[in-house]
Amino acid sequence: MTSCVASRKPLQMTLAGALCVVLPLLQDELVVHANGFISRESFNLEDRLGNFYMIGSMGLASSIALGVALSKPERRVVVFDGDGNVLMNMGSLALIGAKQPRNLVHFVFDNEAYGSTGNQPTISQHVALDAVARASGYIDVRRAETLDQLQTAAPTLLAQPGPSFLLIKIEPDREARKIGRITHEPPQIVSRFMEAIRGEQSDLGNQQDS
Repeated sequence: MTSCVASRKPLQMTLAGALCVVLPLLQDELVVHANGFISRESFNLEDRLGNFYMIGSMGLASSIALGVALSKPERRVVVFDGDGNVLMNMGSLALIGAKQPRNLVHFVFDNEAYGSTGNQPTISQHVALDAVARASGYIDVRRAETLDQLQTAAPTLLAQPGPSFLLIKIEPDREARKIGRITHEPPQIVSRFMEAIRGEQSDLGNQQDS
Protein backbone atom coordinates (compact mmCIF):
# COMPACT_ATOMS: atom_id res chain seq x y z
CA MET A 1 0.00 0.00 0.00
CA THR A 2 1.02 3.56 -0.57
CA SER A 3 1.80 5.48 2.61
CA CYS A 4 2.15 9.17 3.34
CA VAL A 5 5.66 8.55 4.62
CA ALA A 6 6.77 6.75 1.47
CA SER A 7 5.69 9.58 -0.80
CA ARG A 8 8.33 12.25 -1.37
CA LYS A 9 6.00 14.60 -3.19
CA PRO A 10 5.08 17.83 -1.35
CA LEU A 11 1.61 17.70 0.15
CA GLN A 12 -1.19 19.55 -1.58
CA MET A 13 -4.64 20.53 -0.31
CA THR A 14 -6.27 17.48 -1.85
CA LEU A 15 -8.01 14.57 -0.16
CA ALA A 16 -4.79 12.56 -0.08
CA GLY A 17 -2.77 15.54 1.15
CA ALA A 18 -5.26 16.35 3.91
CA LEU A 19 -5.42 12.72 5.01
CA CYS A 20 -1.62 12.65 5.17
CA VAL A 21 -1.85 15.44 7.76
CA VAL A 22 -4.57 13.81 9.87
CA LEU A 23 -3.71 10.10 9.71
CA PRO A 24 -0.35 10.36 11.54
CA LEU A 25 -2.16 12.06 14.44
CA LEU A 26 -4.35 9.04 15.12
CA GLN A 27 -3.59 6.59 17.90
CA ASP A 28 -6.36 4.33 19.20
CA GLU A 29 -9.24 6.38 17.83
CA LEU A 30 -12.17 4.60 16.20
CA VAL A 31 -12.63 6.12 12.74
CA VAL A 32 -15.83 5.84 10.73
CA HIS A 33 -15.29 6.66 7.05
CA ALA A 34 -17.85 7.96 4.59
CA ASN A 35 -18.27 5.87 1.46
CA GLY A 36 -16.46 6.54 -1.79
CA PHE A 37 -13.00 8.01 -2.23
CA ILE A 38 -12.66 8.94 1.44
CA SER A 39 -12.78 5.28 2.46
CA ARG A 40 -10.68 4.14 -0.47
CA GLU A 41 -7.99 6.81 -0.09
CA SER A 42 -7.65 6.24 3.64
CA PHE A 43 -7.53 2.46 3.16
CA ASN A 44 -4.70 2.74 0.65
CA LEU A 45 -2.75 5.25 2.73
CA GLU A 46 -3.04 3.59 6.14
CA ASP A 47 -5.38 0.71 6.88
CA ARG A 48 -6.12 0.26 10.60
CA LEU A 49 -8.18 -2.17 12.68
CA GLY A 50 -10.08 0.81 14.06
CA ASN A 51 -11.18 1.96 10.60
CA PHE A 52 -14.79 1.33 9.67
CA TYR A 53 -15.26 1.77 5.94
CA MET A 54 -18.71 2.51 4.57
CA ILE A 55 -19.41 0.39 1.49
CA GLY A 56 -22.43 2.32 0.26
CA SER A 57 -24.95 3.81 2.73
CA MET A 58 -24.10 7.35 1.69
CA GLY A 59 -24.55 9.97 4.39
CA LEU A 60 -24.65 7.59 7.37
CA ALA A 61 -21.05 7.72 8.59
CA SER A 62 -21.81 10.43 11.14
CA SER A 63 -24.90 8.56 12.38
CA ILE A 64 -22.90 5.38 12.94
CA ALA A 65 -20.10 7.32 14.61
CA LEU A 66 -22.60 8.96 16.95
CA GLY A 67 -23.91 5.57 18.01
CA VAL A 68 -20.38 4.30 18.65
CA ALA A 69 -19.47 7.46 20.58
CA LEU A 70 -22.53 7.20 22.83
CA SER A 71 -22.00 3.49 23.51
CA LYS A 72 -18.24 3.85 24.12
CA PRO A 73 -17.80 7.23 25.86
CA GLU A 74 -14.29 6.28 27.00
CA ARG A 75 -13.06 6.02 23.39
CA ARG A 76 -12.35 8.85 20.97
CA VAL A 77 -14.50 8.47 17.84
CA VAL A 78 -13.62 10.25 14.60
CA VAL A 79 -15.71 10.73 11.47
CA PHE A 80 -14.07 11.15 8.07
CA ASP A 81 -16.92 12.65 6.09
CA GLY A 82 -17.46 14.39 2.76
CA ASP A 83 -19.58 17.34 1.74
CA GLY A 84 -21.88 15.19 -0.38
CA ASN A 85 -22.37 12.79 2.51
CA VAL A 86 -23.14 15.57 4.98
CA LEU A 87 -25.63 17.14 2.59
CA MET A 88 -27.31 13.74 2.26
CA ASN A 89 -27.95 13.50 6.01
CA MET A 90 -27.82 16.97 7.58
CA GLY A 91 -30.17 15.88 10.34
CA SER A 92 -27.26 13.96 11.84
CA LEU A 93 -25.52 17.26 12.64
CA ALA A 94 -28.50 18.37 14.70
CA LEU A 95 -28.64 15.04 16.52
CA ILE A 96 -24.93 15.19 17.35
CA GLY A 97 -25.42 18.72 18.63
CA ALA A 98 -28.34 17.60 20.77
CA LYS A 99 -26.60 14.52 22.21
CA GLN A 100 -23.28 16.33 22.84
CA PRO A 101 -20.89 13.35 22.64
CA ARG A 102 -17.70 14.76 24.15
CA ASN A 103 -15.62 12.04 22.50
CA LEU A 104 -16.60 12.76 18.88
CA VAL A 105 -14.57 14.67 16.29
CA HIS A 106 -16.10 15.28 12.86
CA PHE A 107 -13.77 15.95 9.92
CA VAL A 108 -15.48 16.97 6.67
CA PHE A 109 -13.36 16.90 3.51
CA ASP A 110 -15.16 19.37 1.25
CA ASN A 111 -14.16 19.38 -2.42
CA GLU A 112 -17.56 20.71 -3.58
CA ALA A 113 -17.92 17.64 -5.79
CA TYR A 114 -19.07 14.03 -5.88
CA GLY A 115 -15.60 12.68 -6.57
CA SER A 116 -16.50 9.00 -6.85
CA THR A 117 -19.00 9.52 -9.64
CA GLY A 118 -17.20 12.00 -11.87
CA ASN A 119 -16.81 15.24 -9.89
CA GLN A 120 -20.35 16.48 -10.42
CA PRO A 121 -20.74 19.61 -8.24
CA THR A 122 -22.42 19.45 -4.87
CA ILE A 123 -24.14 22.50 -3.37
CA SER A 124 -21.61 22.92 -0.55
CA GLN A 125 -20.37 26.12 -2.20
CA HIS A 126 -23.80 27.57 -1.37
CA VAL A 127 -24.18 26.00 2.10
CA ALA A 128 -21.72 26.87 4.86
CA LEU A 129 -21.46 23.46 6.47
CA ASP A 130 -19.37 24.82 9.33
CA ALA A 131 -22.08 27.39 10.08
CA VAL A 132 -24.67 24.59 10.07
CA ALA A 133 -22.56 22.58 12.53
CA ARG A 134 -22.16 25.61 14.78
CA ALA A 135 -25.90 26.28 14.75
CA SER A 136 -26.51 22.58 15.48
CA GLY A 137 -24.58 22.78 18.74
CA TYR A 138 -21.06 21.51 18.06
CA ILE A 139 -18.76 22.87 20.77
CA ASP A 140 -15.79 23.80 18.60
CA VAL A 141 -16.21 24.44 14.87
CA ARG A 142 -13.29 25.38 12.63
CA ARG A 143 -12.44 25.71 8.96
CA ALA A 144 -9.12 24.83 7.30
CA GLU A 145 -8.40 26.12 3.81
CA THR A 146 -4.63 25.59 3.86
CA LEU A 147 -2.32 22.83 5.05
CA ASP A 148 -0.97 25.13 7.75
CA GLN A 149 -4.48 25.73 9.09
CA LEU A 150 -5.17 21.99 9.00
CA GLN A 151 -1.93 21.18 10.80
CA THR A 152 -2.94 23.57 13.57
CA ALA A 153 -6.61 22.68 13.91
CA ALA A 154 -6.57 18.87 13.60
CA PRO A 155 -4.36 18.02 16.61
CA THR A 156 -6.16 20.59 18.75
CA LEU A 157 -9.58 19.09 18.09
CA LEU A 158 -8.31 15.54 18.61
CA ALA A 159 -6.95 16.48 22.04
CA GLN A 160 -9.97 18.25 23.53
CA PRO A 161 -13.56 17.36 24.43
CA GLY A 162 -16.12 17.68 21.66
CA PRO A 163 -18.28 17.41 19.78
CA SER A 164 -15.95 19.18 17.37
CA PHE A 165 -16.24 19.88 13.65
CA LEU A 166 -13.52 20.72 11.16
CA LEU A 167 -14.45 21.71 7.61
CA ILE A 168 -11.46 20.98 5.39
CA LYS A 169 -11.69 22.73 2.03
CA ILE A 170 -9.81 20.62 -0.50
CA GLU A 171 -9.30 20.71 -4.24
CA PRO A 172 -11.21 18.14 -6.30
CA ASP A 173 -8.97 15.52 -7.84
CA ARG A 174 -9.33 16.20 -11.55
CA GLU A 175 -6.70 13.67 -12.60
CA ALA A 176 -7.70 10.29 -13.93
CA ARG A 177 -6.00 8.72 -10.95
CA LYS A 178 -6.91 5.20 -9.99
CA ILE A 179 -7.50 4.69 -6.28
CA GLY A 180 -7.52 1.05 -5.28
CA ARG A 181 -10.70 -0.33 -3.85
CA ILE A 182 -11.02 -1.69 -0.34
CA THR A 183 -10.13 -5.37 -0.40
CA HIS A 184 -11.83 -6.30 2.89
CA GLU A 185 -15.29 -7.83 2.63
CA PRO A 186 -18.02 -6.09 4.68
CA PRO A 187 -18.15 -8.85 7.35
CA GLN A 188 -14.38 -8.52 7.80
CA ILE A 189 -14.66 -4.74 8.15
CA VAL A 190 -17.21 -5.24 10.92
CA SER A 191 -15.23 -7.91 12.76
CA ARG A 192 -12.02 -5.88 12.64
CA PHE A 193 -13.81 -2.81 13.94
CA MET A 194 -15.41 -4.76 16.77
CA GLU A 195 -11.98 -6.12 17.67
CA ALA A 196 -10.68 -2.55 17.85
CA ILE A 197 -13.63 -1.53 20.04
CA ARG A 198 -12.83 -4.36 22.45
CA GLY A 199 -9.17 -3.33 22.55
CA GLU A 200 -7.38 -1.29 25.17
CA GLN A 201 -9.26 1.78 26.28
CA SER A 202 -7.68 5.20 26.09
CA ASP A 203 -7.43 7.68 28.93
CA LEU A 204 -10.09 9.86 27.30
CA GLY A 205 -12.23 9.70 30.42
CA ASN A 206 -9.49 11.40 32.39
CA GLN A 207 -9.17 14.09 29.71
CA GLN A 208 -12.89 14.78 29.83
CA ASP A 209 -12.94 15.16 33.60
CA SER A 210 -10.04 17.60 33.63
